Order: sequence, then C-alpha cells, then structure tokens
Amino acid sequence: MGQEQSGPEKEVTLQHIQELYRKFASECPSGNLHLHEFRRIFGINRNSTEEESTYMERVFISFDTNKDGKIDFMEYVAAVHLVLRGKLEDKLRWSFKVYDRDGNGCLDRQEVKHIVKIIHSIKKHHDPSVTGDVEAICDRIFELVDKNNDSQISLEEFIDGAEKDSWVMEQLKLDIGACEWFIDQKEKNP
Repeated sequence: MGQEQSGPEKEVTLQHIQELYRKFASECPSGNLHLHEFRRIFGINRNSTEEESTYMERVFISFDTNKDGKIDFMEYVAAVHLVLRGKLEDKLRWSFKVYDRDGNGCLDRQEVKHIVKIIHSIKKHHDPSVTGDVEAICDRIFELVDKNNDSQISLEEFIDGAEKDSWVMEQLKLDIGACEWFIDQKEKNP
C-alpha cells in the first residue's frame, strides 16, 4: 500500500494533515470511519472484483487495531501517519501483515500469488495497459526473495527483497495514491 516514500512533489504537509483531521471529525461526528466509507475513499466500489474488495477489507481490519469493526480517530491518526509519513520498513512490516492471510509469519506461494493477482487487478483497473503473467511474477519473486529456498518468504526475506530490488517492490506494492487522495480532498474542500 504505497510502500515507497513520497517525493517532494507529493509531500503532504502537517497543515494538510491537520485539516484532514478536522474534516474527519466533521464528516464522522461519531468519531468512526466504516468499511464502506474506507472502500469509497480508495476507489473500491460495486464494479470492483471480490478480490479487490476483500483486500481492502484486510487493509481496513489492519487499521482497526481494537477490532470493533470501525476506525476511530486514534486508529485513523495512526493509519494516516503510517501511510503518509511512516518509514519504509514500517510500511513493509504492515504490508507483510496484511498479505499473511493465515497469520503464520510466512508468505507461501498461494498467499504471494493471491496478493500479486489482487495488486495486478487493481493496477489494471486504474491503468488498462498494465500487463503481466501472475504465475511468472510469483515465480520470479520467490527466485529473488526466498533466500533459503524453503518455498516460504519470511518477514526478513520480504523486507530485504523489497528494499534491495525495485522490481520486487513494484510487484508487491499497491500504490493506491494515498498522498494524492489526501491532497485532493484538501483542495476540494478548502
């Protein structure tokens, strides 16, 4: 989910963030952001695939740290901080947690294939010219990242592989344009 650091042209200032917090408070007077609103924010709608919708639900759940089915203001603050200002390693750790569907601390081929398929589908939805064979991408990721050849990618292998290889990073990131969305919202609602 946007693991790369934002460039200077995409920088979200503290003022942007403060204004977005005020917007959150005014649009969510209950202090809660619900899954349907979260999906809408990131462009996941009725036309999206079931996999895209499920992926965004996993992202939502990862930000819902108290597991009450909604993102409250403090969870929102933590999410905004991670997405917009977090260190690359923290973003990769968070991504790994989202990708590790069974929670066993390793990514197997099915999990990697599943996430590559979802990311590819979402990217293709936003840019129809995106191409690639999911199976081949998965094979190459394992070839580059699975250093001990155990057919599983540990958190350490994941972070190391993504940090050292830009192709791997590109395949494993879902650039949902969070910085652009936050700036857009600020400009639409001054």
